[in-house]
Amino acid sequence: MPRFRHADLDIHYEQWGARADPPLLLLHGLSCQIIHWPQGLIDHLTEAGYRVIAMDNRDMGLSSRVPAPAPKVADILAAMDDLSRYPAPYTLSDMAADAVALLNHLGQAGAHIIGLSMGGMIAQTLAIEHPERTFSLTSIMSTTGNPNLPPGEPEALAAFIIDRPEDRDEAIAQYQRGWDTVAGPHFNSLTEGLARFSEQAVDRGFSAEGFARQLLAILHQPDRRRALAKVAAPGLVIHGGADPLVPLAAGEDTAKALSNGQLKVFDKMGHDLPEPLLADIAAAIINHTDAAPSTR
Repeated sequence: MPRFRHADLDIHYEQWGARADPPLLLLHGLSCQIIHWPQGLIDHLTEAGYRVIAMDNRDMGLSSRVPAPAPKVADILAAMDDLSRYPAPYTLSDMAADAVALLNHLGQAGAHIIGLSMGGMIAQTLAIEHPERTFSLTSIMSTTGNPNLPPGEPEALAAFIIDRPEDRDEAIAQYQRGWDTVAGPHFNSLTEGLARFSEQAVDRGFSAEGFARQLLAILHQPDRRRALAKVAAPGLVIHGGADPLVPLAAGEDTAKALSNGQLKVFDKMGHDLPEPLLADIAAAIINHTDAAPSTR
């Protein structure tokens, strides 16, 4: 099992493609694991001549749990007006440092950094704090940390940002409902989106405590707009026009914040990676990374 040690944690990772090919580093979102990257997307990227690297973020999947208190999600949400009661055990910067440590472990000078949702926040942070390691930046259905952006739809937030039951079958059913809700009205996540992986995710390494700690890292994130304006790496922002969890305004704000950011909107995509759109999503990423300097 490929793992490396960093910050007293064991981080699990996997790779696809030829070692000599330019590397793409995938960083996933809140509660997500490597399995939430659909194989179809990975195949499109490797067939285009890239080496794909993905990791389980700290506190989830096969990576180590952080030994810190984990409040209930409901308690965190009830304290939103004063989050000082619940400090974050780690930050997005710490998670970006995990990703840099993976590049060090693999002997990679840098990579094309691709992040989805919370992973997009981590990817942005990596590009800001470790510009020499960032060949290009792709931020998918994510946000800059701008506190003035509109919130997600209440139904989507209530379905996904929630405490998971301890019972396995109930946890799977709730996870499926969450993904199906945030996927929006155009695609069935249970049959062609990330909800398909709910049973595997719960059995492989879902952590309710890790979910809460990752959520705190998100809620304590800084506003990155000024820092993103100084990022020299070419930036691509991919967002769904039907995203009920992180509204399109957040993607527009991210593209605007980047000095050379481009925005690609998939009108019918929600907060999900639906199978019918994977080829087009991959094509947008490949066109972006192919145009980045010095990696081919």
